[in-house]
Amino acid sequence: MKSASDRTGPAAPARLLARIEALITRAFGAANPFHHLGALTIYAFYIALVTGIYLFIFYRINLEGAWASVQSITHEQWYIGGIMRSLHRYSSDAAMLLIGLHLLRELLRVRLTGPRWFSWVTGMPLIWITVVFGISGYWMVWDELAAWVAVASAELLDVLPIFTDPMSRNFVSNESVSGRLFTLIGFIHLVGLPVILVLAIWFHLLRIRYPRIHPPRQLMFGCLAALLVLSVIMPVTSHPPADLDMMPGSMTIDWFYLLIFPLQSATSPGTVWALCTGATLLLAALPWVLPRRAQPIAEVYLPDCTGCGFCAEDCPYGAIDMVPRTDGRNFALEARVNPALCVSCGICTGSCPSSSPYRKRDPLTTGIEMEHVPLDDFRRAIDQASQEGPADAVLVIGCDHAVDVSRLPGRALHSLSLPCIGMVPPAGIGYAIRQAGYPGVVITGCDSCDCHHRLGDRWIRARIERERQPMLRRRVPRERVLLTGYKAGQQVRLQAEIDAFRLSLEGAEQLQGTSQRRREAS
Repeated sequence: MKSASDRTGPAAPARLLARIEALITRAFGAANPFHHLGALTIYAFYIALVTGIYLFIFYRINLEGAWASVQSITHEQWYIGGIMRSLHRYSSDAAMLLIGLHLLRELLRVRLTGPRWFSWVTGMPLIWITVVFGISGYWMVWDELAAWVAVASAELLDVLPIFTDPMSRNFVSNESVSGRLFTLIGFIHLVGLPVILVLAIWFHLLRIRYPRIHPPRQLMFGCLAALLVLSVIMPVTSHPPADLDMMPGSMTIDWFYLLIFPLQSATSPGTVWALCTGATLLLAALPWVLPRRAQPIAEVYLPDCTGCGFCAEDCPYGAIDMVPRTDGRNFALEARVNPALCVSCGICTGSCPSSSPYRKRDPLTTGIEMEHVPLDDFRRAIDQASQEGPADAVLVIGCDHAVDVSRLPGRALHSLSLPCIGMVPPAGIGYAIRQAGYPGVVITGCDSCDCHHRLGDRWIRARIERERQPMLRRRVPRERVLLTGYKAGQQVRLQAEIDAFRLSLEGAEQLQGTSQRRREAS
């Protein structure tokens, strides 16, 4: 069994990120926005969708009426329309900002190699779909900025060999702009791109089980309130109406979406294509460029597999399928692991009803487990630690991606580290308390809503609270189990919570009674 000292913790960039996020957690708690960047991005799209529908009701989708209708929305009904327009703009900017933060966070935590490559690679088109979505939205205003964006966009497209005539000819003068072209851009922005975006998000989440697409309610209200305040104090307004026969004056650039155009003005359209394509391909190749250790794959042991399907239901990435039985036993199904999707989290071991250290078998086996962290070693480590240490020692089970429990001070703690706390079988908790004689068990994983393997903290909590199978046995006192979570480097806070937990055990005289039983048993 791997001890806490054998663990391979997060790399330096991930530890630095964890320290920054720990400060934010103190203010936001479980609603830390960094733990919900993906869900917040979708929420920002929701806001942009709702506000966009409102704006479309009053918008005139033609060259003659576009700018005037936007002006009317902005100024004649500023108390609703003006705020809605500003909210539409700022929610779109927020979506782009959140996408960038989401990408950076996954990169720093190196959650893009192995089976996670699919979500990483499918995220690249999402970025550019969002950028094109935003650029097409600027066309809709048809002010000086929109004209500048239209000309620059046309010059970019002219580099591609897809048009018989240069598209930029459509913007030589006011008379050359086709009403049909403007209607086409409106259709793309209002219908085409929204459909493509929804399909791209669905594809991005295709290999993720139980994705979080809704942030916590308090975070939703807080973000909406912040965007509303920004919309009131910094309302969005239009530039003068588009006039292709005149040079545009001073313009305010939205750097979230229009960054490529100043770059294009400083270089050339070909250079912009080369830089954007190169950066995208480089990012997409990172899962295979970054070094990665070979990870073991969960293995199914059919003599202990009853085909219950708990492991398949709990797997965060859908790596386990239930297929017809092949060994002739009197069960309909058996578990089968897809090596291409397994991330070596071990959550399936905690899901298996056969994962019980109480079973009188040597070596101890279970229906599905990780080769490098077998259940038999888990039981042996619990037994060995309880026999060698102080009688009042508390068992601390940690996570390889969170606080290093081997650094916790004091002899009255026995520590083990697992790939994920979701790997802990509920029967193992009862075994540690009732059989091995520990006065209490501490299970400490990643911070709230920030499990490295997505669902480990959620499933172990549901099992301990007897809300999900397999459940913690009712004869195991719930007050003797502490389930918590901290980011890497927060040893001091974890130690303080463990000390308080020990005091609660002593106050209930459980520590003394358990120690007496262990002395009598020895």
